[in-house]
Amino acid sequence: MLKGLGGLGDMAKMMKAATEMQMKYTELQGELARIVVVGEAGAGLVKARATAKGEVTGLDIDPSILVASEKEVVEDLILAAIHDAQEKAKARTEAEMTKLAEAMGVPPGMKLPF
Repeated sequence: MLKGLGGLGDMAKMMKAATEMQMKYTELQGELARIVVVGEAGAGLVKARATAKGEVTGLDIDPSILVASEKEVVEDLILAAIHDAQEKAKARTEAEMTKLAEAMGVPPGMKLPF
């Protein structure tokens, strides 16, 4: 199509590849919003659910720890569970981005988005 225009044909290929990469990245962002990870604290007494994007969507607290005198412990467990969920979300996001990069032929170690 752009033969005879020298490097412009290569530029068109690069632009097409960049557009395709942007579309796949956008699709992945939507998928990350649907992936759910669960963080835990206190041997599972407190669980926090979050999307792979890090948005906390729910808590599950074992009723046995809901004792007024243990309020600070419960608060600490909630924070720990949320932190665990966020760390798992970050790890899942990095894994999904790596898979996308590999599928698109991006050199290892190069982060998306650019």
